[in-house]
Order: sequence, then C-alpha cells, then structure tokens
Amino acid sequence: MATFVNRPFDPGMKQRQLEIRLQGLEGFSQPSSRLEQYATPPSLAAELLHLAALHGDLGQIADLGCGTGILAIGAALLGARAVGVEIDPLAISHARRNAALAGVEVDIVRGDVSSIWLRDMDAVVMNPPFGAQLASRGDRIFLKKAIQLAPVVYSIHNAGSEGFIRKFVAPARVDRVWRGSLPIKRCFAFHRQECMELEVELYRIVCK
Repeated sequence: MATFVNRPFDPGMKQRQLEIRLQGLEGFSQPSSRLEQYATPPSLAAELLHLAALHGDLGQIADLGCGTGILAIGAALLGARAVGVEIDPLAISHARRNAALAGVEVDIVRGDVSSIWLRDMDAVVMNPPFGAQLASRGDRIFLKKAIQLAPVVYSIHNAGSEGFIRKFVAPARVDRVWRGSLPIKRCFAFHRQECMELEVELYRIVCK
C-alpha cells in the first residue's frame, strides 16, 4: 500500500521543480467539450500554486472542477490538505490514479459544484470552464461557489475578464491579477489548429 505524506510548504521546492513533478500526470482520455475539459498545463498550475504558497494560502484547499486533479495534487505536493470536486466519473478515475502516482493523498469528491458544500477551506484553486461552448455552464457558478467556500480564491479566466470578475465577485475584491497563456491542443472536431495559445488571467480574490 502506498504511503502518503503531505508536508508543510517547503520554499526549497522551486516552481520549476513542482512543474516537473506535475508533468508526469495523465490528462483527459475522453475530454468533454460540454464540460470544457481542457488540461491545465503543468507550468500554469505550478505558477498558480507557487503564488498561493508564497501568500500563505495553502492550508486546506478545494479544487472546484478538478478534472484529472493537477491543481489539487500540486497543492498536496506543497503540503496542503486538498479536496477535489468533479462531476465526471472518468476524470475522477484519472485524478485518483494521478494522486497515487504523485504519492500524495487527495480527497476526490464526485459532485455538482453548484450544490457541494465543504467546511473549513482556507482557499479555493480552480481552472473553471470559460463558457466558450453553448452547452457549458461557464465560470459564474464556479465563482459563486468559490467565494462562499473560502476566504481566498485563485482562479484562471479568459483574458479580458477583469471588469466582469471584479463586478461579479463584489463585495469580495480582486487582490492581484497575473497574465499568462494556456496552450490548447487539438482535441475536439471543431478545433482547426493543432495547437493554439489562449491568453488567460490568473486572479487572487479576497473574500473576507
């Protein structure tokens, strides 16, 4: 049986080291366009989590719409107590295998983000659906739940969303905004390019 040890955040684990650890995780085998299942790249996941760790926010965290678990697992690698919430059973299977592969303990819960309730969360980390597809529920449900669950939220959104995010989360406030890119490989029939770079923004939202 594997032994899982989640240690306190070690500033000696550099962002690049975390990224390398996350590169070995498996992605979606059958991604759903309705759920906008695009893998969070290890580089972006490591950046988000390292920022959260440096701000002292990695205590007990929830990853909403965790997919194959990269953010929750990365947080656990940095010493957090991590819970992942996911509605897709196939993605949950990947997430559990990935946690075992990484050698960390992550509680993966199957549930709808809109109705889930978790206690005593220190932060939410998430890469929610952007709402690009008509069948997608978009990021509003995720944002609404995130600011109910924790005093701090780290969330990735489409570039140009800052005005909407600030208005939607009020009276919570956007504390910081970082900008980056999300590489999207061709995985659905409607994709015309083998790979494209989507400009994104990473938000730190303070709720209390």
